[in-house]
Amino acid sequence: MQKRPRHLLPTETAATLASALGPADEAEAATGIRVSNGRVVEANGNDFIMRGVNHPHAWYTDRTGSLADIKTKDANTVRVVLSSGQHWPMTSVSEVSTIIGLCRQNRLICVPEVHDTTGYGEVSGAATLSQAADYWIKVRGALHGQENYVVINIGNEPHGNKGYERWASDTSAAIRQLRRAGFRHAIMVDAPNWGQDHSGTMRNDARRVFEDDPNRNTIFSIHMYGVYENADTVRDYLDFFVSAGLPLVIGEFGDWHTDGNPDEDAIIATAEQLNLGYLGWSWSGNTGGYLDMVHNFNANSLTGWGRRIFTGTDGIAATAKEATIYAGGDTSGGTTGGTGGTASRGYLSA
Repeated sequence: MQKRPRHLLPTETAATLASALGPADEAEAATGIRVSNGRVVEANGNDFIMRGVNHPHAWYTDRTGSLADIKTKDANTVRVVLSSGQHWPMTSVSEVSTIIGLCRQNRLICVPEVHDTTGYGEVSGAATLSQAADYWIKVRGALHGQENYVVINIGNEPHGNKGYERWASDTSAAIRQLRRAGFRHAIMVDAPNWGQDHSGTMRNDARRVFEDDPNRNTIFSIHMYGVYENADTVRDYLDFFVSAGLPLVIGEFGDWHTDGNPDEDAIIATAEQLNLGYLGWSWSGNTGGYLDMVHNFNANSLTGWGRRIFTGTDGIAATAKEATIYAGGDTSGGTTGGTGGTASRGYLSA
């Protein structure tokens, strides 16, 4: 059995033009899904609030059918685990193209992420954000022209609890690396401290990182596990970004955790009240069923966590709205689907 990863704690011209433009012109440099006035919007300016899940493609490459299953649960977004080749076999350009195609067929917005960066500074051999950016440049053939359908999450939980002081400089450098290579996509960046930002590093430096993006098209992602055990902590963190006019998504969270018991009800309710996106961890495949939403990739067999996030109060079925880009039937080959973090230690060693 393949060993699953263990988390310890939670066109050159376009880029040149974007860097030369002032704030009033930045929207013209961006295309597709983008940031506008601190909100994530589609190309037409409509708000897009992510409601979806994480799917562990890099460790289960034969489970691409899960994307259709996830859609049957009314998700509008799926965050997909990929590998840059440092820790696991590199996800090829053809695989990335297939994943994006399947997301489009199933009317989902795709948020691919490089998982090899997890816990850099604490995990031996973890990829740097620069290496993750190199990977995106290698597979850009699959990403070019997909700005309406894809948000690039540069790297998962890119710093553990050591060296996270470099988070802002490393993150800004990776963003600029992608912009120089011509990427106009919205870029998502994860917090340090195994994604949970208990040090407040992302919170304190988000404005600087956002301004460092020549396109002003960066979305911040917080992962909420044991650090977020009570509603006040959840509300305080999310309120800060909303009040600051900075775009934020809850990129991972669960209903319990080995480092503490996150308040999933508060996370879901507060995200709905503030119109923020959330992406739960994870569809299936966690060792021992830890944080699985369905049993053994069976969409008809929800776990308790799956029932909570899909059909509970303010859950995905009740709140998700499909991206308007699909209203005209632009799915690149057909439609399927419904009507309607990795967590720190989210994957344990087998």
